[in-house]
Amino acid sequence: MVRWRSLVYKIKELLESGVRQHITRGGLLFTVTIVVVAFAAFASANNLLFLILASMLATLMVSSLISRLSLAGLELEFLHPEHISAGRKVPGRIVVANQKIWIPSFSIQLAGTGSAGMGSVLYFPSIPPRTRLEDTVECFFPRRGQYTSNTFCFSTRFPFGFAERRIHVRVRRDLLVYPSVDPQPGFEQMLFTLTGDIAAHYRGRGGDFYRIRPYEAFESARHVDWRATAHTGDLQVREFAREQEQTVLLFLDLEQDEGAAFEAAVNFAAYLAWNLAQRGARVRFSTQQFAARLPEHGDVYTILKYLAVVSPARGKVTPAPDDQFGFQVVISSAPGRLAEVGWTVTGAFVVDPASLLPARIAADAANSTSEGAR
Repeated sequence: MVRWRSLVYKIKELLESGVRQHITRGGLLFTVTIVVVAFAAFASANNLLFLILASMLATLMVSSLISRLSLAGLELEFLHPEHISAGRKVPGRIVVANQKIWIPSFSIQLAGTGSAGMGSVLYFPSIPPRTRLEDTVECFFPRRGQYTSNTFCFSTRFPFGFAERRIHVRVRRDLLVYPSVDPQPGFEQMLFTLTGDIAAHYRGRGGDFYRIRPYEAFESARHVDWRATAHTGDLQVREFAREQEQTVLLFLDLEQDEGAAFEAAVNFAAYLAWNLAQRGARVRFSTQQFAARLPEHGDVYTILKYLAVVSPARGKVTPAPDDQFGFQVVISSAPGRLAEVGWTVTGAFVVDPASLLPARIAADAANSTSEGAR
């Protein structure tokens, strides 16, 4: 039984070699039948068997010709959104055009490869000549980066289903996929803690109530909370958040190794930049190779475009913070090294990239590091 299966697979590979087609089970059975009829016709010299053999061969050739004609003259256009984040499904548009003048295309399937970002398979029963058909697809890219070409596959089993003929179409178009800006395990809790630290850092005389605290000398009496004063017996004043815009200095340390920890650090930087920008904070993002101020140098997509293609860099000069009064967020595994150039890591919100990993992945990364050291 095993020998027969290996023989069938070898015949199938031989039939598929040199052509872009996949022999179906029905096509393989039909081919075996042709071989049996041919053997019987030559062994018996029966004219009827020769006629049957000729008809079967003609059917096989016509099937191949029609399937080729169905796939010929097809053009594809992939319309995707301007901003795409990794791990997030976004709608896109597929436009298929049949450029043939007289011949329609039947039973066409369209699928994308792993780099195309197209998760679903589209089916077109018929595409008339000189016609453009559109359909909506889901675009999904699991990883950040720059995609220079998207490969799609047209296929058909028309007319008899003996083989599935395929044609690969490469759509050359630069597509930049941002890091994920969706919350990952632990990100929301860190953002909640960070928001509280920023509010405490920027407490002042604004319109948003912050807290009630004891009165200090030379303060205006108009902020005295008389109810709290009567309750405690000491002068108490209302403190409000500062009206000026909050500035957050976000630094991503590139002195790291390529791996899961660095990708987690990039995703966390993108997540913070996105949420801080949505809250109206002034973000000053920097690394050893890049610096951007929002909104002076652009919007948050300026940072996301950089993070889409960033990679670790060793031996680069670490820049000093350009605002000593802004709230500092440092993403680094060695924050002590940054203190030498002016980053006040003792009062900053410091994030170790290893802490952003799930426990299982962090353990695997630590094991691999220890093994490499040995």
